[in-house]
Amino acid sequence: MDRTTHTKRTGLWMILAIALFTTCQNTPESKVNKPNVLFIAVDDLNDWVGIMGGHPQAQTPNIDRLASKGMLFTNAHCQSPVCNPSRASLMSSLYPSTTGLYFLSPHPKNSPEIMESTLMPDRFEKEGYQVLGAGKLFHNGGEQNETYIPNYGGQFGGFGPLPETKLTGFVGNRLWDWGAYPENDSLMPDYKIANWAMDKLNENYDSSFWMGVGFYRPHVPQYAPKKWFDMYPLESIQLPESIPNDMEDISSYGSDITRLKHIAPTHEWVLKNDEWKPLVQSYLACVSFVDNQVGKVLRALEQGKYGDNTYVVLFSDHGFHLGEKERFAKRSLWGDGTRVPLIIVGPGIGQGKTSNKPVQLLDIYPTLLELTGLESDSAHEGHSLVPLLKDPEAVWPHFARVSFGPGNYAIVSEQYRFIQYVDGSEEFYDHSIDPHEWNNVAGESQYAETIDKHRNQIPQNRHKILEGNSTGHQSYRASGDKL
Repeated sequence: MDRTTHTKRTGLWMILAIALFTTCQNTPESKVNKPNVLFIAVDDLNDWVGIMGGHPQAQTPNIDRLASKGMLFTNAHCQSPVCNPSRASLMSSLYPSTTGLYFLSPHPKNSPEIMESTLMPDRFEKEGYQVLGAGKLFHNGGEQNETYIPNYGGQFGGFGPLPETKLTGFVGNRLWDWGAYPENDSLMPDYKIANWAMDKLNENYDSSFWMGVGFYRPHVPQYAPKKWFDMYPLESIQLPESIPNDMEDISSYGSDITRLKHIAPTHEWVLKNDEWKPLVQSYLACVSFVDNQVGKVLRALEQGKYGDNTYVVLFSDHGFHLGEKERFAKRSLWGDGTRVPLIIVGPGIGQGKTSNKPVQLLDIYPTLLELTGLESDSAHEGHSLVPLLKDPEAVWPHFARVSFGPGNYAIVSEQYRFIQYVDGSEEFYDHSIDPHEWNNVAGESQYAETIDKHRNQIPQNRHKILEGNSTGHQSYRASGDKL
């Protein structure tokens, strides 16, 4: 073979090799190499998680172990302290003040801004991901999960099962009940959802996956089998820290907007009927039950073929009061109503890290786009958390913003919480000396400049409230606001 022929053949082989490499890069098989996403939502979970220290008796070994493998954001907040707007905001990375979806109703399809956006599951499907999910990911109303989650596995019973009659004497909303029920874990929807996820994590996929797993507990009814209650003997229950007359330095509007007596038990009713400890016990039991279900899913991931190439995000959609601020429910702009667990674990993320920077649930979507190497969306109002995942103390100029109807806002920084209501009344808390938000210092001159900085974060353009008749709408009307 002469040198010319050898050179030609060598060149031909190089061309073929490059062509083969390019072809392989563009085949569906290459999509398998993209990182997977395991997206775990826990309904109504506040900071009563072991590693967050919200309640000294909370036992959550699986969530704690997950946090030890990645980053725990200790100052994360929802965008609305109620399910529907919080989840719609998270899935679109748009604030309620942009979409008009402030309350439990209506369906997101009523918001042109949301429908014109690309929701998170849809974006990952368009990028070639296998998208699937089960349980509560979007709000349940109007079959949202069936509408927006491809390959949706089902609700598996939702908030059920329910006994024939309520276990308690509270005569309000049917779901507002608590106690040991049913007999065993296998009857609980969350048990079935966890098993669904375990099965799916053992399947083979032709592309990378985005898998949503939405758990219902500890949302009311606060039912769990007796063995979870046995972990928290009633006589040993510690009540949340509180002070007498906590509401004296809060405006009547600020108090009234959070209290609809027919929905949840009032503090007065709970004290009169000696139900504070049973309520705390039930919530803790539900938290430990759902932690066990989370653990099953995580073990299936770790022991399977996808553990090394999957980002796990665990979060709650909003907080929940168990007597703090003399109330029992969500729907408040205080820390107990807005602060949530947020944990991100996966390739390249340091283990056992925490960050106290103020972050938001609508930051999750842009974060996952960056982590999986996808293009950002300029319409998103959240910010990628990747800088904090690399360095928990990185410069972070952003605040967290929560709303409960236009004009009612909480602005949260690393040290402070500022609240402004539509009637003009304000609250301000310095968490460095008042982590429980017991002392409203909005009128103290030493904080004036800092308050101004927080006040400037309130949006001036506010979408009108989309029509509906949810609890939030009723609360807004009852407090004297016009929709």
